[in-house]
Amino acid sequence: MPTFSYLANIPVDILARAARIRVAAFDVDGTLTDGRLWYGEDGREAKVFHVHDGLGLQRLQAHGVQVAIISARISHPVALRAEELDIAHVYQGQRDKRACLLELLDALKLVPEQAAFIGDDLPDLPPMHIAGLAVAVANAHPWVLEQAHWTTARPGGMGAAREACDLILHAQNHSPAERERWQ
Repeated sequence: MPTFSYLANIPVDILARAARIRVAAFDVDGTLTDGRLWYGEDGREAKVFHVHDGLGLQRLQAHGVQVAIISARISHPVALRAEELDIAHVYQGQRDKRACLLELLDALKLVPEQAAFIGDDLPDLPPMHIAGLAVAVANAHPWVLEQAHWTTARPGGMGAAREACDLILHAQNHSPAERERWQ
């Protein structure tokens, strides 16, 4: 069965890591968005999210992988998008993303090997260091790229999160069911 080009030739160790994932935590700015901050004349913030990423997050949840958002910033558009996608684990204003991920794992009774963290910049390194699967978006900071187990082909905000979702679904053998569902 044909697969997405970015899932071709995935190393066995990455597939094994992705197969264990029970919660996938995503940074927002630079990961679920392109990293630019938009402010209107009235001071309100706007963000642009990619629809492909949203469907990927929903498909993960449909297959029993919990989704979390862990962001250092606080943003109303993030809360709205998370609500729209039925994401229950939303943590904004998190200066220590590693501690936040550990608290989430404790609450879910999971171990770090069962977590993926997807990010792009230096504040994402601490949770990436403990995650069983650390994913960097294509345009991540070089130090993040160095530390990631796997890097997406697409940049943040442009379908990178979807690639991470597809990797996990593929490794957990959900791709055939997904393909059948959409035929």
